[in-house]
Formats: sequence, structure tokens, C-alpha cells
Amino acid sequence: MCETLKGKKETLVVGQLWLGADADNAKLLPHDDHIGELQAWDLKTGKQAWMHPFPKSQLFASVLSTAGDLVFVGGTNDRMFHAFDAKTGKLLWEQKTNSGIMGMPVAYEVDGQEYIAIQSGWGVDAQRIQDMLAKTDLKLDPDVPQGGVVWVFAVKHE
Repeated sequence: MCETLKGKKETLVVGQLWLGADADNAKLLPHDDHIGELQAWDLKTGKQAWMHPFPKSQLFASVLSTAGDLVFVGGTNDRMFHAFDAKTGKLLWEQKTNSGIMGMPVAYEVDGQEYIAIQSGWGVDAQRIQDMLAKTDLKLDPDVPQGGVVWVFAVKHE
């Protein structure tokens, strides 16, 4: 996805959106087969280790990697929370949540059990991007439910 912003002089009106730019012109890059992607990079070689594409969604979230070689991320308009193998990029698990996920997953341990927690609630900026995507050739549904729910998952290592 590519977007250009053209600065413009606007008067700030309290309570109304003010960006100081015309930001309603997102376009998809020609010949791309996806919009968003999760990338892993090998810091020793400086080369990309793996990439997971999201064909019909931006990726608008923070990522958590664990010492157990798991990578967790939300941030897609399908409301999924994903777990990947950190070494291979293989999708190991996903769970649909009530809304999109923008926040940072957190890991913690209680009595030897590892947990991953995430807040699911699509925000204003992510919704604005979703609205722009709905106007592209993809014609995606602009409506991603809003919400504010904390999800907690127990991690089972096999």
C-alpha cells in the first residue's frame, strides 16, 4: 500500500479530525499480491529470514517474540491474533477476537505457567486506514467492530 500526503493549511477545529494534510488517497502498489506483511530479519547476516503476507489487510500492531521461539501479532482487519514459529515463520495458531488488535502483546508467568495477554480494540488510526482500503480496488468492508476486551491465553509448549 502506498500513500502520498500533501500538506495543506487548515484551521484547527477542536473536536474535529485535523491532520494538516490531505490523507485520503491510499493506492495499492501495482502487481503486489498482499497489502501487509510480517517480516523477520537475521541480525547477524542482515538478510530477511522469513515473511508472512496478509493479502487483504494492513498489519497495524506491535509484535512480541518470546524466549520459546514464538512470535505473536494482531493488527489485521480480520480480527485474528496470530502465533508464528520465530525460526521458520510457520503460522502455528490464530484466534479471532472481538475487534482488531493494535496494542502490544505481553508475556508473563504465574506459578510456572506462561500467559500471553492482548487488548483487542480497533483504534481511530487503524479504522482510518481500513476506510481508505475500502475505497481501493479490493473493495474491503470498512467496518471492523470496535471494542476493548483483554484476552489472555495460556501457552502450552509441546
